[in-house]
Amino acid sequence: MGTQVPGDQNPDVPDEFSEADRKKKEIDDWLPITSSRNAKWWYSAFHNVTAMVGAGVLSLPYAMANLGWGPGTVILVLSWVITLYTLWQMVEMHEMVPGKRFDRYHELGQHAFGEKLGLYIVVPQQLICEVGVDIVYMVTGGKSLQKIHNLVCKDCAPIKLTYFIMIFASVHFVLSHLPNFNSISGVSLAAAVMSLSYSTIAWSASVHKGVQPDVEYGYKASTTSGTVFNFLSALGDVAFAYAGHNVVLEIQATIPSKPGKPSKGPMWKGVVVAYIVVAFVLLPSCSCRVLHVR
Repeated sequence: MGTQVPGDQNPDVPDEFSEADRKKKEIDDWLPITSSRNAKWWYSAFHNVTAMVGAGVLSLPYAMANLGWGPGTVILVLSWVITLYTLWQMVEMHEMVPGKRFDRYHELGQHAFGEKLGLYIVVPQQLICEVGVDIVYMVTGGKSLQKIHNLVCKDCAPIKLTYFIMIFASVHFVLSHLPNFNSISGVSLAAAVMSLSYSTIAWSASVHKGVQPDVEYGYKASTTSGTVFNFLSALGDVAFAYAGHNVVLEIQATIPSKPGKPSKGPMWKGVVVAYIVVAFVLLPSCSCRVLHVR
């Protein structure tokens, strides 16, 4: 038996840092979000479009009617600018620590507030956001399927909304078993195209119909309290329409990163394209369709 020279290390026994890195890599390789990191910048574009443009755009005409033309336009433009800026912050923070990627919100929260406090601050807000969004889209998807059924088969027996929600949920159950985020890129692309399509159809139909003679631009409520309530409710509609930040870190996690070519480059390029599409979808939709809300 020989004496080990101080400073020598057994290469077969990793130190604490490399062991932690190895465990994190195993987890990343197993989790669907980070198991594939070969996404391109255009993946970021249509993932972000899909995340932002959804059912919220349908409520914008009513939000504009309750906000008024002046305040409504200012709030919509400010929301676009503010959410773009905050999204840029998320893109920059993804790799703000050299050699580490914050692929999930709780990891960023733990870095900012500490291991335990970060979880207590971030996770409850994430759960409220995700569960709320899931409920809204399950109900909206079920109602949409029910509406299609009623239009296509007018003589058929009515089917409860619950069953349509279950049908909609079953499709998502199947999609949830796909191996990673990149494997649903085709679904995101189709969803982005559909979002752009139905929004374009909506505002172009309004433009074609023209301004109606009985349109009024005053507030709908007859009381001050009602006007304030509708105004605050409209702010919530606008905030919901600009949702999508809840998956920004996960989207960037699918993009490869190298020391000389960090992931924030292609991610930001995709975000800019996505926000141009979002502006093209949201702003004309609410400004044109509000002509027919009254």
